[in-house]
Amino acid sequence: MCVEKLQKILLAMALGIAMMLAASGSIKSAFLLQLFIMIILIVSGLTGFCYITKVLHTAFPSCDKDKN
Repeated sequence: MCVEKLQKILLAMALGIAMMLAASGSIKSAFLLQLFIMIILIVSGLTGFCYITKVLHTAFPSCDKDKN
């Protein structure tokens, strides 16, 4: 599995956890988790830097290497 695909899977899981927290009544926790995810995505979109991708690169290969 490559980093970019794994990052998307982890993002989907985090959003699912936020939905579960909201449904179970932990609105504050769901809001904070979703705010954290939004900040990561905004920073990644504006600067091109994603901390999660950098951390995952230590253990998994990039998807670009699969295409070569």
